[in-house]
Amino acid sequence: MLRPRIPTNPMPTGIVTPPAVIEPTTVVQHPVAPDPTPVAPAPARPTVQLTPGAVIALVGGGTAVALVVGAVLVSMLLAVAITGASLAICALVIRSLITADAKRH
Repeated sequence: MLRPRIPTNPMPTGIVTPPAVIEPTTVVQHPVAPDPTPVAPAPARPTVQLTPGAVIALVGGGTAVALVVGAVLVSMLLAVAITGASLAICALVIRSLITADAKRH
């Protein structure tokens, strides 16, 4: 009853074309010309200089991000706690209904 059935692949029914023949090609290498003048390397990355206004903006932005992430996490925790408490109350009510019904019979 619960035996798996292994599918069989049917034979192709249409016109089967043979694979295309690939002819080899020859590779011709050209001589490489050297660079006429050496190029000076690019200077290292410039150092970032922060102004007092930029530092205040970074600190304010970081604080705002931390507050928003904290508020989201606290609200998720509160939602889980409320759901758990609701389920516990429902379980107590159902258990009391079942025991009250059993005592009546």
